[in-house]
Amino acid sequence: MAEVLIVYISMFGNTQKLAQSIAEGAASVAGTTVTLRTAESATIDEVRQCDALILGSPVHMGMLDWRIKKFIDSSVYQLWLVDELVGKVAGVFATGGGYGNAGSGVELTQIAMLGSLAECGMILVPFPKSAPGSEVTGSRWGPYARSGGLRMEPDGITDAMLEGGHQYGASVARVAAALTGKELLPRGNHVPEGEILKAFQSVNG
Repeated sequence: MAEVLIVYISMFGNTQKLAQSIAEGAASVAGTTVTLRTAESATIDEVRQCDALILGSPVHMGMLDWRIKKFIDSSVYQLWLVDELVGKVAGVFATGGGYGNAGSGVELTQIAMLGSLAECGMILVPFPKSAPGSEVTGSRWGPYARSGGLRMEPDGITDAMLEGGHQYGASVARVAAALTGKELLPRGNHVPEGEILKAFQSVNG
């Protein structure tokens, strides 16, 4: 049985819709429990207990939303210190307006989230061109739903894009189910969490 935690933030509702489709896809895999949280409501204990963590953000000024970054810098950071996320499964998704017929910073947004998850020693699940729905939602890093037209017309994301999210959620859940309970990567930190936090606080001010 795998526990999947999806943490996202949404500005106009599009990222929330994609998050929900990913949650439904993950839940379609037998034995999977899914928790859907905004970045402001997710707790460190939920991150600690999950088998897979999926982060989602709208593209804001060519980069991830500051609330997702705050979540990474607080909850994820504390677990990184003590290697509690090593070997867990991770994925990302994003939405953006697509102004100028481009991805409007989606790749930077997804890579920024993936970089933090890789730093934690998590096993990253991509969204390859062979995945159903990748022709409209694929960025290879994870699903991306474009919500606007060439001149930022607020078209909203489509059912085909949501289906891509559904397929991605199922993929992450299958990988998590296969890896849950297995110790595949080495863990190095065995210092009590409180002592590590004190050390980092003294160095970083």
